[in-house]
Amino acid sequence: MIKKIKNLVNKLNKARRTYYQESYEIMSDFEYDKLYDELEALEKETGIILSNSPTQQVGYIVLSELKKVKHDKKMLSLDKTKDISKIEDFLSTKKGLLSFKMDGLTIVLTYNDGNLISAVTRGNGEIGEDITHNCKVFKNIPLKIPFKDELIIRGEALISFKDFENINENLEITEKYKNPRNLCSGTVRQLNNEITKDRNVSFLAFSLVKCNKEFNLKSEQLQFLASLGFEIVEYALVDKYNVEKTILNFEKKVETNKFATDGLVITFDNILYSNSLGETSKFPKDSIAFKWADDLATTTLLDVEWNTSRTGLINPIAIFEPVELEGTTVNRASLHNISIIKNLKLGIGDIIKVYKANMIIPQVAENETNSDNLKIPEKCNACGGKAETIQIRDGLALKCTNPTCIAKVINGIVHYVSRDAMNITDFSKATIEKFINNKFITNYTDIYNIEKYKDDIINMQGFGEKSYNNLINAIEKSKNTTLANFIYALGIEHIGLSNAKTLCKYFSYNFDNIKNATLEQIIAIDGFGEIMAKSLVDYFNNENNLNLINKVLPLLKLNDNINNTENTSLKDKVFVITGDLQTFKNRKELQQKIEDLGGKVTNSVSSKTDYLINNDKNSTSSKNKKAKELNINIISEEDFLDLI
Repeated sequence: MIKKIKNLVNKLNKARRTYYQESYEIMSDFEYDKLYDELEALEKETGIILSNSPTQQVGYIVLSELKKVKHDKKMLSLDKTKDISKIEDFLSTKKGLLSFKMDGLTIVLTYNDGNLISAVTRGNGEIGEDITHNCKVFKNIPLKIPFKDELIIRGEALISFKDFENINENLEITEKYKNPRNLCSGTVRQLNNEITKDRNVSFLAFSLVKCNKEFNLKSEQLQFLASLGFEIVEYALVDKYNVEKTILNFEKKVETNKFATDGLVITFDNILYSNSLGETSKFPKDSIAFKWADDLATTTLLDVEWNTSRTGLINPIAIFEPVELEGTTVNRASLHNISIIKNLKLGIGDIIKVYKANMIIPQVAENETNSDNLKIPEKCNACGGKAETIQIRDGLALKCTNPTCIAKVINGIVHYVSRDAMNITDFSKATIEKFINNKFITNYTDIYNIEKYKDDIINMQGFGEKSYNNLINAIEKSKNTTLANFIYALGIEHIGLSNAKTLCKYFSYNFDNIKNATLEQIIAIDGFGEIMAKSLVDYFNNENNLNLINKVLPLLKLNDNINNTENTSLKDKVFVITGDLQTFKNRKELQQKIEDLGGKVTNSVSSKTDYLINNDKNSTSSKNKKAKELNINIISEEDFLDLI
């Protein structure tokens, strides 16, 4: 029995170490929770608890180069349950505050005299890491607040699902992250905050730790934080009679949340009562976490599909007999990489259990058969090129070595026409595949010559003259773009749109200077390391790449800061956009205009906001109300155009 306890402790501690210190996972939350519960049961049964048991530990041991900071108040974990009746018993006759348990990185912010003076990670609960330099470039943290006394709050640093996909797409294959939580942890703990700035990290406040202002209720504290300009976690007030219904309402929102959640938190709303309960060595007694019971379904593995991405990574997808999970029919789940396949000991025909991680993403939980005979392909399914095994952040993965792989070509063109690149609408992946199969296009330059296939395209199934004209118009419109968008569209490894903008600005929007830049010149740019610099230099040293660029460049009208003069009329001005737009086609276009002129766009109104753009100035929305409270100018699009 003691041997089994030691084995579980070692397994769990290894998983905790890689997750907290190295920002990647070697096991799923499902597997971790299962092993943790097994260890806890063994400890209760035997009465043996080892000093390094994860049931006695909080967080991680701090080993990075970031400055270590001791927390004024120890940060504890939360006890958890999957049983709603236990939540009802927990509340008893008291009112509770129920909120989403956000799946990111917990941090503590300290303000003094209205200024953000420190930000510290949770760490091991007693000692965290100083990440103040990074928090100052979060997209929504107020750097200054209208409260002069000391204020200490806790919240969660988060990266949205959408940003996770965009950022991960542009990371080197070996550096890709498995989920938004890992990406956020790796981002927030960067030594260079230029990287953090480009990754759109958000902060949601969930508790007030210290403040000389008197409050009776935690819900009042959250509203106070909202009034200071903080975005707060979504919450609802509950009692034992309505908590089940409220939990079900929150459950319905999970699938549409832009951030990952891993359950709910229930705490007593009354502060005096909460404080009277005290705490154990690991858990506070006034709060408990609720995790939805994983909706496990047993099915049969029919196949594993291997899909090659734009970067050449070959991603395994499990195909299984359809099952119902969280109200939807599911028959596919990502297996992520070879290491996970090996850990699950998969084979075709195996009986497997599947679930939805965070109630959203289908995953294989366990394998009842363990045949371990799944053959890893030696060739890319898309092109037949050699597939090699490489080491990535989360283990071993498969990569296609063929530089002209058809899957790379297709996904490369999909990237080229995407919204943040050349923004060629009406050009779906399915259309691109048809055009490639019909030899209309072989690379991105051929997009600008598809008129010669007009009759063939119009007669294609599912197309027609209207669809053809829409596509031609979109292609023509895309020619009027920016140098940054074009560079991003090229799909250079590690170069996202934000990096492309920085590059253009540094070289005064001169493409020849960018193409001919040396490794040393690029490394000298803030936020550009050796890997990014080498990727750029290698790309522009490739004769085939240069031939394609020289072929398409004369067709484009690049409108970045012509004559190398930078318009910074909105320099240091902070805007918030809300409501329907009439002049600009969407918020992204308006945001781009503001940023091009040196301004910044944030999501929430705070004391540092200069303008709220809303065509309905008399709106009773929360942003309008907040702007009026803080005497912030509310302007229409027309006012904005006058301003610039």
